[in-house]
Amino acid sequence: MSIAVLVVDDQPLVRQAVRDILTDGGLRVVAEAANGRQAVEMVAAHQPEVVLMDIRMPEMDGIAATASICAEHPGGQVRVLILTTFEEDEYVVAALRAGASGFIGKGAEPDEIAHAVRTIHAGEALLSSAATRALIERSTRAAAPTMSPAQGEVLARLTAREREVLLLVAGGRTNQELAAELTISPHTAKTHVNRIMAKVDARDRAQLVILAYESGLIIAGA
Repeated sequence: MSIAVLVVDDQPLVRQAVRDILTDGGLRVVAEAANGRQAVEMVAAHQPEVVLMDIRMPEMDGIAATASICAEHPGGQVRVLILTTFEEDEYVVAALRAGASGFIGKGAEPDEIAHAVRTIHAGEALLSSAATRALIERSTRAAAPTMSPAQGEVLARLTAREREVLLLVAGGRTNQELAAELTISPHTAKTHVNRIMAKVDARDRAQLVILAYESGLIIAGA
């Protein structure tokens, strides 16, 4: 069965265009929402697997809606993909912190959007860690982050090897690149990453990048 998608945007023409793109791509749009509040309600009513979420909307924006949806579905039953423009970097970082699994530009090609939904549904983060890193560097450069007690406790759960892997993930390495750099198999690299995500309660690799920067484990611009 095709992937069930909820399309969220305050502009009807954008919603229709995205619906057509997804349908043509073999995906199933189960509902549409014009704002974040409706999105939260539609997730409860229609149980989509992926939410394609705009950021700036009336009543409840995409960041608040993402936080609500991810809090209600912490196991990743529902994944959020952010629709963004180049002017929204700071909002994208906030959405990733809220639990979004990635982002894609509104100017992306139709096949890229359909591929993005499939990537998110497969449990992967739709972004390179390097792209997330660049966003977070821009948002944290003004004030050097310091590790909070809670973050210290989270990082204390990791072994020395897992911290090494976390730093490499935050540096933009894929599983294949991790394997080559650490002289391990890609399967072992993936196992390390999955174990780290479980220990720090991260939904995906994007959350690992955020943890590394917000805890001060990596210093922006260093």
